[in-house]
Amino acid sequence: MVKTFTVLFFLVTCSVSAQPSNTKTEFFIINGKVKTPQTITLSDLKKFKVFNLGDITITNHLGEVKSIAKNLSGVLLKEILQSVPLDSDNPKQFSEYYFICRGSDGYKVVYSWNELFNTAIGNSAYIITEKNHQPIHELDESMLMISTQDVRTGRRYVKNLETIYVGRAD
Repeated sequence: MVKTFTVLFFLVTCSVSAQPSNTKTEFFIINGKVKTPQTITLSDLKKFKVFNLGDITITNHLGEVKSIAKNLSGVLLKEILQSVPLDSDNPKQFSEYYFICRGSDGYKVVYSWNELFNTAIGNSAYIITEKNHQPIHELDESMLMISTQDVRTGRRYVKNLETIYVGRAD
């Protein structure tokens, strides 16, 4: 009996400690194939134009409504990314770049350079600065990212954005 309890305790402890955390973030780092990695803080977001996004319905991969994010405001992700030069000066190579946006819980979403800078999606991918008329730093989920024109909005709804890794396809 003691042996069974010990094994069970060990398994539960391991599974709990293996769960990714969703630690609140107050900055994110843009690194990878950039000339100089950059840290973007909550106060840095104030330097960019803020857009009123209204209410956004968050849906899962099946299109089922999971929640409604109310009274959102945010800055365009592409505006932030433009402030961090890529490691290439050749515009022909920009089509080879992609961005992996990762939350503190390990959740990742990917955008291509063309998607953000050459389609309407780039005008709908935001870092949220305010939710429900509260500044984002006052909420449990800071550094939110969303793509408002996605059909399944929850697929690219990142909570507690931690890093944006800039990669280049081989």
